Amino acid sequence: MNPALSVILLTTLIGAGQGLFVALYVATLVAPGRVSPHFAVVASAVSATLLVLGLVASFFHLGRPERAWRAAARWRTSWLSREVIVLPAFTAAVFAYGVAQARAPAPAMEWIGAAATLLCVTLFVCTGMIYACIRFLQEWATPLTVVNYTLLGCASGAMLATALAAYLEPALVPGYAAATALATLAGLATRTLSLVRNARLRPKSTVQTAIGIKHPSIRQISPGFTGGSFNTREFFHHRTREFLRAIRWLFLVLAFPLPLALLWAGTALALPFAIAAAFAIQYAGLLAERWFFFAQANHPQNLYYGLTG
Repeated sequence: MNPALSVILLTTLIGAGQGLFVALYVATLVAPGRVSPHFAVVASAVSATLLVLGLVASFFHLGRPERAWRAAARWRTSWLSREVIVLPAFTAAVFAYGVAQARAPAPAMEWIGAAATLLCVTLFVCTGMIYACIRFLQEWATPLTVVNYTLLGCASGAMLATALAAYLEPALVPGYAAATALATLAGLATRTLSLVRNARLRPKSTVQTAIGIKHPSIRQISPGFTGGSFNTREFFHHRTREFLRAIRWLFLVLAFPLPLALLWAGTALALPFAIAAAFAIQYAGLLAERWFFFAQANHPQNLYYGLTG
């Protein structure tokens, strides 16, 4: 597939926003006395901002943005429609939670937080299932897709929560750092599993089945166009295998061991800027990871056009 920057930004931004809210809400349950209203308001505001930025980014890969509202019409059968509905609802719930924290602790705040958390989990599932439900794209059609979207979003959000706590609520840093390390290592494990799985996949279709000719030896030397087409532009990335390998190693380093090392240094030496740098580097790594996720998916139609990568 040929990844669109807007989709990459959408999925990584909302993932970080979701993870940040989960980190905030869990902290209010586990250590309510340590979470000040000021920190809760700031974290909620940052989470809501990331979600809004992700929503804005989603409009840039629409052919007719003015008809975006129609994307919600197929909610009974479409995971994309469900995401379109849940994302604004979750954003509104995060905003309401921040407002409740700003006013004063109240019983309603607990209900708002619980509802927002439920919407958060639902959004993770919807976003992951948009791709996991496409059976003919073997690289995506696995439960690991949903698991990775959830764990990587939680890892980046927890890293951001740790960075915010380092500046605003130092007492939360040790707990957040431990949770971030756990989520990041879990994300590394499941993402590695998906890479190993995808490396062992064998295409279910062949050149023969793609063009409807049963001859055992077929060599396709032209896709049938003097120029490109929508199919050859949108369903293939036109990058070499060496480039894909480089991106794979890049995201494996930037999204996992390097930010963990900076997180450890920032926590042990009380260096808030190191933790902030860890989040920035991890997010850059997740941008590369998401590009690779989309590019690695080999659409069966590429057999017809003689495209390989």
